[in-house]
Amino acid sequence: QVQLVESGGGLVQAGGSLRLSCAASGNIFRINYMGWYRQVPGKQRELVARITDGGSTNYADSLKGRFIISRDNAKNTVYLEMNSLKPEDTAVYYCDADVTHISRSQAHYWGQGTQVTVSS
Repeated sequence: QVQLVESGGGLVQAGGSLRLSCAASGNIFRINYMGWYRQVPGKQRELVARITDGGSTNYADSLKGRFIISRDNAKNTVYLEMNSLKPEDTAVYYCDADVTHISRSQAHYWGQGTQVTVSS
């Protein structure tokens, strides 16, 4: 009922920056929160950042202030500003959202993921 479309991934040199976007569409009454996870081979998918309907944010400790999450509620879009990128940031980045439908039922959705590769 809801689709999440990610964009902005790609190849970047160490020390550079990228801005990821994720736009939600479909049966949406309200998006309760949106966030970003990442996953590399051999590791579990881990939370990068999350932002709630009220604007409260949560970040992984390992990011050390390099990443910033923001949200445009009017566009049902979440952004992730990634700065001072390191090779260890290389991963598939997934957008997620917790959605209240028009019927007032709730469900959680994942995007298909976008590859971010940071070269030395």
